[in-house]
Amino acid sequence: MRIATIVHQGRHRVGRVVGDEIELFAGDGTRGALGLIGLATLPPVEARVPLDRAALVAPIPQPRRNLWCVGRNYHAHAKELNESVFKNHKPEGWPIVFTKVPETVVGPNDVVRLPGAAITTQIDYEAELAIVIGKAGRNIRAADALAHVWGWTIVNDVTARDVQMRHSQWDLGKSFDTFCPMGPWIVTADELDGTNTRVRCWVNGELRQDARTTDLIYDIPTLIETCSRGITLLPGDVIATGTPAGVGMGMNPPRWLGHGDVVKIEIDGIGTLENRFVEENRA
Repeated sequence: MRIATIVHQGRHRVGRVVGDEIELFAGDGTRGALGLIGLATLPPVEARVPLDRAALVAPIPQPRRNLWCVGRNYHAHAKELNESVFKNHKPEGWPIVFTKVPETVVGPNDVVRLPGAAITTQIDYEAELAIVIGKAGRNIRAADALAHVWGWTIVNDVTARDVQMRHSQWDLGKSFDTFCPMGPWIVTADELDGTNTRVRCWVNGELRQDARTTDLIYDIPTLIETCSRGITLLPGDVIATGTPAGVGMGMNPPRWLGHGDVVKIEIDGIGTLENRFVEENRA
């Protein structure tokens, strides 16, 4: 299934995408897809909305806690950053894991706000497949990890590179408001094998990133195992799995995002997430 959250008649509603319609489930959709995870049966369908007229928002508009994110997790991406400030930062041995705060999340077609030159001048994009956890677990073994996956979605792990470097850690440079577009919906685990799918990203129509998740340094079961070591993963937790080569920082010279730029991400089996970047206080 494709589970979407929309604004309909002034309220958040959750439904499943069927053909060119969204079938809206009865009940409150404020929590988005979080309200469906763990249900034995889906709520009854209450209404239908044409997909091309639906006001999509993030499938989980307000995550229950920080999103887990993985850095430098594609072989080619790690290589492209070897010549950057990351040249002495080796990912071998253990995944690099950081978090983004819930307030970073926005939906498909939402604006991503650039905070302004007084705060950052080096905004970068990162196209990523994201895991949505469906079953709680602690110290999950890699062999059992995929049984804890409820579904998959797309995120753009937008990053202020100068802030990321300035603080010698990653959370602040990753956590500005609107810095995690998510969507367009969640595809449930029974319909997509996230361990082998294609991730692509365009900036203003130019293809920048193109890779398969088979190129991950640390595969998806390993990421779930790592994030759950001594920590209980909860239903609805989101784990962004890393970005392929082709980020702006990896270019020579680097190519940062600016006012009016449009980033489109497509993952096979999910769909397309597109967002425009706008400087604050500008239309």
